[in-house]
Amino acid sequence: MKLLEERIKRDGQVLDGDVLKINSFLNHQVDPELMMELGKEFARLFKDAGITKVLTCEASGIAPSVMAAYVLGVPMVFARKKKPSTLNDAVYLADVFSYTKKVNNKICVEKKFLSATDKVLILDDFVAHGEAVKGMVSIANQAGAEIVGVGAVVAKDFQGGSDWIKKQGLRFEALANIASFENGEVHFVGEE
Repeated sequence: MKLLEERIKRDGQVLDGDVLKINSFLNHQVDPELMMELGKEFARLFKDAGITKVLTCEASGIAPSVMAAYVLGVPMVFARKKKPSTLNDAVYLADVFSYTKKVNNKICVEKKFLSATDKVLILDDFVAHGEAVKGMVSIANQAGAEIVGVGAVVAKDFQGGSDWIKKQGLRFEALANIASFENGEVHFVGEE
């Protein structure tokens, strides 16, 4: 998606450890117009999949996911990283390791929001090692839901998460595919 790639080139910052900081429009401050365009693109890509729910993980996946859900006309469910006291024990749980924060999180979704009748589109802000997606796949599987595909705003193809998703037999669509970071610059797949 050219619009997203241009925004990453303009506002993104490559940090040590193969980290891309895009907090001016997605991971801290949110550009709602850009998020709507991302949501429209995810909806276009998966429009014939019969989606009944969009599943993401808090926090940065919420903005593009809610826009995709809005365009698709379905609910968006997000996995929580901490179980609130108001949540009963009827939850699906999965362990997720965050490479950027170097912590383990136990994500959860209340069982009443996902079921075996759902066709789920999993969306995430980044797919690098794929840990958050692995957790959401586990939760969807626990619910018996059908996973119709996985989408990422940004995929760092060189870190293995994209390959893991495809090896699971899942359709994978990323709106920006990063091939590498060199000299503090982002290089997209297919770029000359």
